[in-house]
Amino acid sequence: MLLKDGYKFARSKGSHRIYIKGTKRVVLPFHSGKTLHPKIIKQVIKAIEPTQK
Repeated sequence: MLLKDGYKFARSKGSHRIYIKGTKRVVLPFHSGKTLHPKIIKQVIKAIEPTQK
């Protein structure tokens, strides 16, 4: 979802992956084989939505 929106994988630190697009940054927890909690997915969607004026 992030990669399709133009975010690029910047780096990882511990169990978190950091994606960047311009000045925006999204940090995701990453544990192989596990799915993200729906609350985290909702937060990511809210973070990547373009701000509407």
